Amino acid sequence: MVKLIELQYFERSDFSQLVAWVTSPEFLLQWGGPDFEYPLDDKQLDHYISGANRPGSTVLIFRGMDSASGHVVGHISLGRIDRKNQSGRIGKVLVGDPGMRGQGIGQSMIRQLLAIAFDDLQLHRISLGVFDFNHTAIEAYRKVGFTLEGVLRDARKIGNEFWNLCEMGMLAHEWRTRKTAT
Repeated sequence: MVKLIELQYFERSDFSQLVAWVTSPEFLLQWGGPDFEYPLDDKQLDHYISGANRPGSTVLIFRGMDSASGHVVGHISLGRIDRKNQSGRIGKVLVGDPGMRGQGIGQSMIRQLLAIAFDDLQLHRISLGVFDFNHTAIEAYRKVGFTLEGVLRDARKIGNEFWNLCEMGMLAHEWRTRKTAT
């Protein structure tokens, strides 16, 4: 049974839970990309939310709330909102409790964020990046309707290792087609 997840704006009161979910430099890079340094802390998160979630802002940041339990179970953002080019980028997608992964929570958060992006903001294109070894996430993005557009080889360095970044995208007409088909 898929849980009913509600997106709510991410706030300072959510910081400690997000920090607790991020347990290693590798996980921080996988979740947050190059925007943060390990260990994640309140100062970095204050910077992350500054200017977000306001009318006309270029970043919307959400927590995923399990409607039944009232617990925060995830995190997601829509950044690089470019109203002129009608584009944005999904990032920082996380289902915090490993025991809750694989239950459709991430897909639910992504669909809700796509509705905001395409239906409310009237954007034309949404992109995201996911590391090529994260097969579960890639499959979840495909199920929602994203298309693999390419791979950036050795795009990020962690320790002595380089990671490949898959670029995925969805266009507004693809979103509308999928919405009417369900």
